[in-house]
Amino acid sequence: MTSTSAPDDAHTVRAAPTRRPGRSAARLLRLPGGRSLRVERRALATGVLLALAAAAAAVLLIGTGDFPIAPIDVVRTLTGDGTPAHQFVVNELRLPRVVVALLVGAALGMAGAVFQSVSRNPLGSPDLLGFGHGSVVGALVVIILFQGGATEVAVGALCGGLLTGIVVYLLAYKRGIQGYRLVLVGIGASAVLIALIQYLLTKAQVVDATRAMVWLTGSLAGRDWAQVKPLLALCAVLFPLVLAQGRSVRIMQMGDDAAYALGVRVERTRLLLMFAAILLTTAASAAAGPISFVALAAPQLARRLTRSPGANLMTGALMGSVLLLVSDWASQRAFGADQLPVGVVTGLLGGVYLLWLLVAERKAGRI
Repeated sequence: MTSTSAPDDAHTVRAAPTRRPGRSAARLLRLPGGRSLRVERRALATGVLLALAAAAAAVLLIGTGDFPIAPIDVVRTLTGDGTPAHQFVVNELRLPRVVVALLVGAALGMAGAVFQSVSRNPLGSPDLLGFGHGSVVGALVVIILFQGGATEVAVGALCGGLLTGIVVYLLAYKRGIQGYRLVLVGIGASAVLIALIQYLLTKAQVVDATRAMVWLTGSLAGRDWAQVKPLLALCAVLFPLVLAQGRSVRIMQMGDDAAYALGVRVERTRLLLMFAAILLTTAASAAAGPISFVALAAPQLARRLTRSPGANLMTGALMGSVLLLVSDWASQRAFGADQLPVGVVTGLLGGVYLLWLLVAERKAGRI
């Protein structure tokens, strides 16, 4: 009779427990032409929530003013069921202003996301790199030296911002663009342009200086469909252009060498993105004046909501719209319609945010 003994513990083979695959944080969408798009679920959910927040803020802003309108009446009027009085107030007086705020905030948010990604620096913003100040100089030259109208001022702002962008890029270029070098050159250009702004104001006549100061504060007051159409056309062209480079932007954040190895034309892509971001910044300044700190804060807040290290281009644009709409609504609720320009509110909030960001970066040992 034979007996069997249990195997020795040292020779026992235990089956490893199998794990059920968890849900991926990203989803791959197949596009026509054999292309694919990687979509992160949290980023998508954040984008949807930000879009809903922007729509809600737009409805509240349209209903705010000397002639208040309930949100439900605003929605009815936008769908064509409002009274004649509501239709005139909403469609002719307030809707253009809100559309300009949406487009300007989105343009600044996306431009800030591009510059922070290209420079790989959270301080890489048009506000600090001098492009906004270049638009201001161009507008002031037209106002003070040529007494131009609104269209000429917009063209001057565009030309000033583009010229500043070209100069900063050429000065920062040395076998490529390095993030901190771009930021330092931009800060130096900002200092020069601020001095030039002050010089132009001292040479202006009283009427021109007053008009220039009103434009310098950044305001959405008096905006009509004439400002909406060119800004909408420019955003319709530049937004898809920037979003199409999203994959290249994510790869470039790993470093130029890695991007070259993965087939990205780094300098060409960087130049294209910077040109598009400069155009977005100058177009926003031409439509509403210099709106401070939206381009700096919007991408940072979007990144914290999505918890994604990527560029957050679309969520940055949506966050910019939300910030500008909420700031304009808060200024009107607190001080009345057109009593406090929205640029003052964004400058105040943005200054506090910049101080917090500098403290946080210092504690993290990055500055």
